[in-house]
Amino acid sequence: MYDRRASGILLHPTSLPGIGIGELGQSAYRFIDWLAIAKQRRWQIMPLGPTSYGDSPYAGLSALAGNPLLISLQQLVDRGLLAQADLDGAPDFPTHSVDYGPVIQWKMAILQQAYTNFSASAPAKERGTFEAFHNDHSRWLDNYALFAALKEAHGGAPWNKWDRSIAQREPAALAEWQAKLADGVRFQQFLQWIFFDQWLAVKRYANQRDIQIIGDIPIFVAYDSADVWANPDLFYLDPDGKPTVVAGVPPDYFSATGQLWGNPLYRWDALERRGFDWWIERFRLTLTLVDIVRLDHFRGFEAYWEVPASEETAINGKWVKGPGTALFDAVRSSLGPIPIIAEDLGLITPEVEHLRDEQSFPGMAVLQFAWGSGADNNYLPHNYHRNLMAYTGTHDNDTTLGWWNTLDETARAHVQRYLSTHGDNVAWDMIRAALMSVADTAIVPLQDVLNLGSEARMNMPGRPGGNWSWRLVPEQLTSELAYKLAFVTELYGRVPLSDQENEAEQA
Repeated sequence: MYDRRASGILLHPTSLPGIGIGELGQSAYRFIDWLAIAKQRRWQIMPLGPTSYGDSPYAGLSALAGNPLLISLQQLVDRGLLAQADLDGAPDFPTHSVDYGPVIQWKMAILQQAYTNFSASAPAKERGTFEAFHNDHSRWLDNYALFAALKEAHGGAPWNKWDRSIAQREPAALAEWQAKLADGVRFQQFLQWIFFDQWLAVKRYANQRDIQIIGDIPIFVAYDSADVWANPDLFYLDPDGKPTVVAGVPPDYFSATGQLWGNPLYRWDALERRGFDWWIERFRLTLTLVDIVRLDHFRGFEAYWEVPASEETAINGKWVKGPGTALFDAVRSSLGPIPIIAEDLGLITPEVEHLRDEQSFPGMAVLQFAWGSGADNNYLPHNYHRNLMAYTGTHDNDTTLGWWNTLDETARAHVQRYLSTHGDNVAWDMIRAALMSVADTAIVPLQDVLNLGSEARMNMPGRPGGNWSWRLVPEQLTSELAYKLAFVTELYGRVPLSDQENEAEQA
């Protein structure tokens, strides 16, 4: 993974062009072609799971399933599961953003039509492929498909608001609902089959071009998820299924009351008694979808902030030890060496650094965090080391141009002195700083390559709505921009291996 310098682009698939939302069709392949021209060897994405209220990929309905909204409808036309006329009547969706409500309503209806067509007329070979997928993934897929069908049957209500018998997974209720919702369950299984088929084809296309995909595993899962509903014994829940303690972070410089995330917390002792089987399966499945895993909130594996569920803020919490080395040893024992990136931003203690370094996981350095303090700031490029991921910004940051436009004068002057710039092209100044650094990998949000302002920001933490909606317009990905990025990538020694081999042969 780290035997040669690399760089890449951060872009979630929802931001690709498509009908109302990014899709795993031609726009995904064109983006990969553009990455190859730009000599990029990494494509970083966010979690691929189905989203719920707030549309956050970090609060999905499943840690294992894929988001059916990403399915390419044109590919379903091409394989005979839809007619072209089904797409011709699409609403006039915005091209620069995702309007999730209307997209969900329209696209799920079209996907339902594709499933109806499949059920009525799919050839035996197609049916056999679907059944093989179901058999291979039944361990998690059956629970997720029933959960998704139940959620639909209950008008989208969270699982703790369902009939108590099925919320508590009583065997008789499970059998009754499974029979009652059999077609809806099969529809959800069908969606996952199509998603996996399309995404894995995209991944193969990227890998064939020496591009590896970096994907996220958030440490916590959403309460309203198939993961918690199907595995209540792995979380701190009361007899009614409600969390007794939840996740957050303590008060700090940025928030006097901390952040109350609300995710249910794991019973790590129960997980360890089971050999961490749930986590091993999560890693196993994720590594079929991506090449490299980024562990979000890595510090929580060393110690996490536990808050009583009755609290309204995160003030009255406490640090509790996480699984530490035991989890990673179990995963490695079962799956072998795994390429992992530790998201080690925020309040990092020597114990967290020790766990990261003991496992040889690269951490992260975000350039936007480097300015306005002294020369010992760890995020300044002269303090980087090789085993590191350098970023201009992340999905939680403003774009570099947006950040620059609101930067205080002290930090702004520091940037200008350090990078020897007036700041009139600060996004590319920061790109150059990341790429020229000694960090083995440099990642740049596509919005910075496009030099976009705050209107293109992907997420503002703490804002309840209006996030995750930015989209790329096809004409923004020009060949001129690819060549510009390729030039600096080659200049700083991050070119693909095939290019290095060609240069050696020519010499």
